[in-house]
Amino acid sequence: MKELIKNKKVLLTVLVAFMLGGTIGWLAKPSPSPSETEEAVHVHDEDSDQIWTCSMHPQIRLSEPGSCPICGMDLIPASSKRSAASASPLMHEMTPEAVAMTNVHTSLVTGVSPEGELFLTGKVKADERQLASVTAKFPGRIDQLFVNFTGQVVRQGERLATIYSPELVTAQKELLEAASTKSTYPELYQAAREKLRLWKLNEKQIDDLEGSGKVQDQFDVLADKSGIVTQRNISVGDYVNTGSVLFDIVDLNRVWIMIDAYESDLPFVKIGDEVNFTAAGIPGETFKAKITYIDPVINSSTRAASVRAEASNSNGELRPEMFINARVRTTLRKGQSSLAITRTALLWSGKRSIVYVKVPDTEFPTYEMREITIGPRMGEMWLVEAGLEAGEEIVTNGVFAIDAAAQLSGNYSMLMRPETKTMEVPQEFRQQMTAIADAYFPVKNALVKDDIQEARSGLVEVENALAKVEMRNLKGKAHDHWMALKEQLAGAVTMMKGAKDLEALRQHFAMLSESILEVTESFGLEKDKVYKDFCPMAFDNKGAFWLSESEEILNPYFGEAMLSCGEVKETYLKGQKVFEDGGPAKQAASGHNH
Repeated sequence: MKELIKNKKVLLTVLVAFMLGGTIGWLAKPSPSPSETEEAVHVHDEDSDQIWTCSMHPQIRLSEPGSCPICGMDLIPASSKRSAASASPLMHEMTPEAVAMTNVHTSLVTGVSPEGELFLTGKVKADERQLASVTAKFPGRIDQLFVNFTGQVVRQGERLATIYSPELVTAQKELLEAASTKSTYPELYQAAREKLRLWKLNEKQIDDLEGSGKVQDQFDVLADKSGIVTQRNISVGDYVNTGSVLFDIVDLNRVWIMIDAYESDLPFVKIGDEVNFTAAGIPGETFKAKITYIDPVINSSTRAASVRAEASNSNGELRPEMFINARVRTTLRKGQSSLAITRTALLWSGKRSIVYVKVPDTEFPTYEMREITIGPRMGEMWLVEAGLEAGEEIVTNGVFAIDAAAQLSGNYSMLMRPETKTMEVPQEFRQQMTAIADAYFPVKNALVKDDIQEARSGLVEVENALAKVEMRNLKGKAHDHWMALKEQLAGAVTMMKGAKDLEALRQHFAMLSESILEVTESFGLEKDKVYKDFCPMAFDNKGAFWLSESEEILNPYFGEAMLSCGEVKETYLKGQKVFEDGGPAKQAASGHNH
């Protein structure tokens, strides 16, 4: 009996130990690791009719209701269709609820008027050409002062002060003595007069002195021009030397409007443009000026250049150092893009400019990260040089929220992007690559028409374009890559020229096309848009690519036999980067035609 009780106690102790161990293990269980959470993202029953997702994290797709493993929010019903964003890591998908919570707004990319206004700031400055300094023409002592404060208005010829000068008294005595003997010693007489001239006495003063026969001990200091006294450097009793600055005077009937124009503003500003401006101290009044000078040097601290305009100020309302707001009417120059986007749509990271483009015809709102090339700024808009087309829909509000969500979900973002395949090369070299592509297109079009003679004659232009390529500005990887591509292009052309029939010509054309596509992706073309097309049935269903200048499918591998067989795989836009693992930033969604 005692043995049975003892066994029961042991069994009870073991059971309690298991229960305590389980409880402690459950309490000490670590939070799900990112890898476990990531696995939960894709756990769902493919055959289930109902999929559950998170409104903030649409990549969570589970087969039963519950909580989001990332944020803990309740899951909501979703369609079992495959995510549109799974096609490219450059795309980020959101639910309508998440779009509403992050206040995402979009707008269409449109053209801008060739005329616009540039808003700049600046200051009123005195016209440096209207500045004058009144200096002492001879040494002496200030006996009288008629200008007692700065800001006093004076007129040209007005007395400003009187000076007693012992040196001038001596010079006058020399003149009077020389005048009495001027018939005998005319040279001494002329020398005495010249001495007084050098002290800026005019001929009338010298004649009056000689005629009176009396020595003057005081001489007036006269204003050289009309204006406002901006600086008084003397007081009564001061002794001054020849050349000492007594007063500074400025005429404010005309003033300078000094405007700061940033580098992006300079393309829209030119000499002769009219400027309308307002001053904070003169509400309700608009002034006009005309640009007369643009500083050729950029200030290294402010990254701006000074633009000078001249304005009339006859009533004296405009005072130096007043702050002004200026509007300059601008006009697009020839060759500048007419597409523009608002500044709120841009994300900046060094030299890169990123926007998010809304992908059309998707189950959930999907946004594609795209690098673009921007031009000068026009007010609150930035001109787009490359990377966008008119009619595309871009995010203009909430772009930071989308980028942050993309980064958290593991997609590419502003701070994390795929490796770029497109290399930085001089524009002149891209133009030479474009000339090769322009020579390639007639060959392709001849094969579309099943015209072997026209295709062979077009190969001559390809050879000529290859021969004109200069590599003097290519360095490093770009140089080596082009050398390899040049050899491939030349080899493909040689084999095409030796082909005896249309079928052989098309086989070698596939090699030429692969090299042309590599040129396009590695260096870029100076063409607004070209297409990478694919025919899956070419060469016994092995498939083949070609580069096309038009979106319409015109098959060079079958010609008239199956002219429209193929699909657009990718679209290359001018100035847009091509990524190593995702193709170009713009993926075409065309279907396969037969």
